[in-house]
Amino acid sequence: MGRVSQAQAGENRRRVVETASRLFRERGTQVSVADVMGAAGLTHGAFYKQFASKEALVDEVTAYAFAELAQRHSAGLEPGDGQRAAQRSLIDTYLSVEHRDDPADGCPVAALATDIARDGGGHEARRVYAEGVAEFADFLGGPDQDGILRLCTLFGALVLSRATKGFPLSEEILAAAHAALTEPG
Repeated sequence: MGRVSQAQAGENRRRVVETASRLFRERGTQVSVADVMGAAGLTHGAFYKQFASKEALVDEVTAYAFAELAQRHSAGLEPGDGQRAAQRSLIDTYLSVEHRDDPADGCPVAALATDIARDGGGHEARRVYAEGVAEFADFLGGPDQDGILRLCTLFGALVLSRATKGFPLSEEILAAAHAALTEPG
């Protein structure tokens, strides 16, 4: 088998990162390198041509997932009324049954939290995660809104609703958090 071009190598790396991002959010960072590479349609051996270690992949995937989140929720927004509408739209989407049931395409804050917490400090992924959480909280905040409190409500409701999926409590959690974040007063 011949060497791949730089362009193909870049495409392969992008495919591995996108695939790992979905798998890590769905099943956690304990997913094996072999599973990631198989899902990306590449060989296990090709992994080490792209990444120094699985830790390096986790670092890059964490950055990718938070960049994707930021792009999704703040594309073209201006502070002010547009920001409030975007926040409301995000809350509606975040606290939906569809988001609860699709962690692979969901929020990295909820999907990666326990893996980042277990991994300990000193890794690039932890730094990127902390910055991503801070940016998300900033997006949710405003002059009359505490972004950290709003993020904690979103995160907690999503995690609890996923853990209670299949029971009426799951939808009750989503509805209660939605009401707390959107109803005046």
